[in-house]
Amino acid sequence: MDNMSVLKEKLVLASKSARRAEILEAVGWPFEQMAANVDESRLVFEDAATYVERLAKTKAETVAKKVPAGLILGADTVVVIDGEILGQPLNDQEARRMLKLLSGKWHNVLTGVALMRGQTSRVSVDHESTRVRFCEMETDEIDWYVSTGEPRDKAGAYAIQGKGGLFIEEIQGDYFNIVGLPVRLVYQMLGKMNSM
Repeated sequence: MDNMSVLKEKLVLASKSARRAEILEAVGWPFEQMAANVDESRLVFEDAATYVERLAKTKAETVAKKVPAGLILGADTVVVIDGEILGQPLNDQEARRMLKLLSGKWHNVLTGVALMRGQTSRVSVDHESTRVRFCEMETDEIDWYVSTGEPRDKAGAYAIQGKGGLFIEEIQGDYFNIVGLPVRLVYQMLGKMNSM
C-alpha cells in the first residue's frame, strides 16, 4: 500500500471533538465519529505521556467493541506546565487558575494517538509533544477570555485556533497537535502499520 492510499482508508474517530473532526476534514481524510465515553481519571504516578497514550488506546478499544471492523483512531490531549498536567477545566474558576499558570511561560501540549483495526490486537500507540509560549496576560484579559466560554472544554483552558490565539507568542512543533490531533503523526503511524 503506497503512502497516499492511507488517506483513502476511512477512519472511525473515537472522539466527539469537533476540532479533531475539522482537522481530518481539512486534510481530506474520510471518517465517521463515535464518542468513546471512557473514564479519563489519571492513575497514580502516571506521567503525561503514559496518561495520554493510555487514554487514546482505551478510547480506540472502547469504540472497537462497537465497530468490529475498520480502522479506529483514539486521541487524548493534555497541557503540562511545571510538572502539572492540565486537562479541561471543570469550571470558570479553574480556567482562570490555568490561564494564570500559563501566562508568560512555556508549556507542553501532549496528544496521545492510538490506531487499531477493529477488535484485533493490532494496535499502534504514540504521542506528539509541542511547546507553546503564552504572552503575559493581564487579569482583565483572563476575565474576558474566560467570559467568552471558549476555555470550557479545552485542555489547558485555551484554543490556539480561536480567541486563545491572541495570547500565543510562539510555538515549537506541530500546530495541529495543539488543536488536538497531530495528523502527520497519524499518517506516519498508519503508513508503518500498513507496511507490517
